Amino acid sequence: MKDLCEYSSKQRKLRAAEHRREHHHDGLCSGLTQSEYNRMTVRQKTSFSKARKFTHNRMWKSTHTKFDLKQLKLISKS
Repeated sequence: MKDLCEYSSKQRKLRAAEHRREHHHDGLCSGLTQSEYNRMTVRQKTSFSKARKFTHNRMWKSTHTKFDLKQLKLISKS
């Protein structure tokens, strides 16, 4: 049992040392270049475009009197 515990601790230390060697930087990390920055895509919140689509399309489909002035003020506040 002692041999097994000793072996596992040595292997853990070896894995940690290898990980440190792989992820060690010789100098300071530099920022992204312009081409690397332009290649990055970041997903954004998608619900902000739904309100605009509603007010430009579906709100006016049936008639213009579907929403009264009070309801429109509530929609614009939210």
